[in-house]
Amino acid sequence: MSLALARKYRPRNFATVAVQSHVANTLKGAIARGRVAHGYLLCGPRGTGKTTLARVLAMALNCERRGEPELAGEPCGECQSCQRIWSGSASLDVVEIDAASNGGVADARELRERAMYAPSGDDRYKVYIIDEAHMLSRDAWNALLKVLEEPPPRVVFVFATTEAQKVLPTVISRVQRFDLKRIGPSEIRERLAAVLTQEGVPFELDALSMIAAAADGGLRDALSLTDQVLSLGDTADVTAEHVRVALGLVPEDEFLGLLDIIAERRAADVFPAVQRQVDGGVDLQLLLAGLGRMLRALMAMGLGGTPPELSERMRAELEQRKKALPPSDVLRMLHALLELEPMYRKSGQPQLLLETLLVRFALLDRTVELEDVLKGFGAGSHDDPPPRRVAHDSRVASAHALPPSPPAAIAPALSSAALSAPYTLPSPSRTASQQVAAAAAAAQTSANALPPRRATSGAVPSLEQVKSNWSAVSDTIRQNGRGMLAQAVQRLVPMQISAEGALVLGHDPNDDTFSKAVDGARPDVLAALQTCFGGIRSFSVQASGAAAAVVPQASRAPTKRLTAHDVQQQRTEQLAAKDPLLDAAVKALDLELLD
Repeated sequence: MSLALARKYRPRNFATVAVQSHVANTLKGAIARGRVAHGYLLCGPRGTGKTTLARVLAMALNCERRGEPELAGEPCGECQSCQRIWSGSASLDVVEIDAASNGGVADARELRERAMYAPSGDDRYKVYIIDEAHMLSRDAWNALLKVLEEPPPRVVFVFATTEAQKVLPTVISRVQRFDLKRIGPSEIRERLAAVLTQEGVPFELDALSMIAAAADGGLRDALSLTDQVLSLGDTADVTAEHVRVALGLVPEDEFLGLLDIIAERRAADVFPAVQRQVDGGVDLQLLLAGLGRMLRALMAMGLGGTPPELSERMRAELEQRKKALPPSDVLRMLHALLELEPMYRKSGQPQLLLETLLVRFALLDRTVELEDVLKGFGAGSHDDPPPRRVAHDSRVASAHALPPSPPAAIAPALSSAALSAPYTLPSPSRTASQQVAAAAAAAQTSANALPPRRATSGAVPSLEQVKSNWSAVSDTIRQNGRGMLAQAVQRLVPMQISAEGALVLGHDPNDDTFSKAVDGARPDVLAALQTCFGGIRSFSVQASGAAAAVVPQASRAPTKRLTAHDVQQQRTEQLAAKDPLLDAAVKALDLELLD
């Protein structure tokens, strides 16, 4: 019975270990110079050569021809000792342990006791290879600490793990750590081509590229997948079609069809296209991942790059489509896809999520970038400085007109204020620039209709004047981005005012929540008072039963818990207060901050 390719072509020396030359050369040099450490920790993704390097190290330390100048630290790979270790057969001096099933403290104690026995010969080393080392329990690690720190002569421990963060720091400090690299697609293709050539199997380069992409950086996985492809059908050829059928991959034409739907804005065709994949038994998560790789390649080509993982046919097909899908649109699609991916893995309706995402892609021409909105507001005056790009949490905000919007977006919401605004609601046929121009005109009209603010100096107002215009104070504070403070001021009642302009505000003696909020922001409240009533010089807040009688019952209700909507509204007000153009856009289009 023939060996699997992953076992048949396992490297027999350090020189043939793919990609991991930084580790192989160090281990070979340590053996050649007689500076072998007592413990090694090999970390890296699966299938990158951790166990292979551990076996080659054991072969080199116990090779019957060890010490010959022409080997220079390499094992010969031909002697009886090398053959037994390479094949994984029983050996007195090399012990392999799977920590996933032998990770208890009793196993560690047994290993510690076995390590005390000397190797079978004076020129040999006892090597313990512990695979999946992160599965050892804390007690097991503690049981090994002493022997790791002061091991017997000619005893070497090699720990291999995919999760180095789970290994105790005290253990890492006692061994030499090596981090293995993920193997790139080009190196995997070269290795597969060499193996298939040696096997005498015809192959297509595009087929090897597909296997390399599916292996996800693991050479062992790539060889195993190649074995799977060779087991399919009557012919032994490795073709792209055989790879697609054997591995259950989505045909490339399906991705091209989805890109055509997006580029041609055929949102209605999304649903039958996705349903066809579901009826064909396609894993929608694989479809989503493949679409992400296709969009990434399309963006790279749109920016002048050449993705190496693409076949010649796919490169030509994407070249024809890159004009219809500019890099800016593709970047927004990738951002939305990355935002959806964590939710997609946990969702019970993956088909609905995928369809919604593709519909948003197809209707991307009906969205408006926030920068374009601000430019539209500044278009009326040539003397105005160019608008700033507004960013929040290091992500550029954009105004989307489609539900659901991505998290880093400000979406227009229809409300009573928007319906009463002096401009026509945009129709689907109107372009984004026409919508921006209409919003700019509406903002200009609203700005011209605003009454001028009062001066900050003048005669002391009467108590009746302050009471009748008290709502103007909270409105002024709200315009400065302090929505919560405006609500607190609105619940205070002007009680009296002196000839020197000292205003006394009363609050309900049973609830001092709002008075404390006002006391904590006295400069802002005084500035608003002086803006609305020029003669006010100072103010104070005190409990008053009369204030409790004047304040409406609804205002004296217990303070409710803040909701997520309240927090979003306050953040929108704060951002708008920092930028006049953004403030005009928020008021004219009734924008709502989603994140």
